[in-house]
Amino acid sequence: MIPWLGVHTPFPDVSEALTTEAPGLLAAGGDLSPERLLAAYQRGIFPWFSEGQPILWWSTDPRMVLHTDEFKISASLKKTLKKVEKSARTDGHWQVRFDSAFERVMRACAAPRRDGPGTWISEDIIRGYTGLFKLGFAHSSEVWLDGELVGGAYGVSIGQMFYGESMFARVPDASKVALAYLVHFLKLHGVQMIDCQQETGHLASLGARPIPRGAFLEHLKRAIAKPRIREWQPIPPVVAGS
Repeated sequence: MIPWLGVHTPFPDVSEALTTEAPGLLAAGGDLSPERLLAAYQRGIFPWFSEGQPILWWSTDPRMVLHTDEFKISASLKKTLKKVEKSARTDGHWQVRFDSAFERVMRACAAPRRDGPGTWISEDIIRGYTGLFKLGFAHSSEVWLDGELVGGAYGVSIGQMFYGESMFARVPDASKVALAYLVHFLKLHGVQMIDCQQETGHLASLGARPIPRGAFLEHLKRAIAKPRIREWQPIPPVVAGS
């Protein structure tokens, strides 16, 4: 049995997470207040649950991470990035912004996808992470085309650690552009690792890979002790070739 959290119950040690049936499941219950979410992320714990379920807290082993110096930019994405950067400097049809539409990015990530229903991002999740955004601990990377939000990504930032949560795209490559700008910005500000939580083929195609939870926690401990990033402004990634 996994422990049930009351509003003031602390998290159990991540070593108590299940290893069978639901590997990585640590606890259930509690709340999604900014304070609880910050306590979770500082311990390598994240919420993930479906509509109708209680809040479920996880600490997966291995942990999927993206090292900022291992992000893969495909040839097609290079072309898109060059087009976006040139447009941002000239006609302004394309723009990349940070933190100008955080809740809209979350709601777009929560919307039904072409190949299935909406994501696990509920109204409670949106309220919780919007609270983190207002405190300066959550951020969005946004891609705009002719004034319309067409792609984005969001996540949590503590010290020099970033936790990626979700992405969306309404035009081809828009989510990857948002991620490329975010990864480049984080790398320039000393962030070495982005937490991706769970392993997927899509994340692997972008350069993410699984590492042991122990190694992840060791890095996390050092990274969250560093000073937080104060100024969030997109910087075009440097891309070579066509």
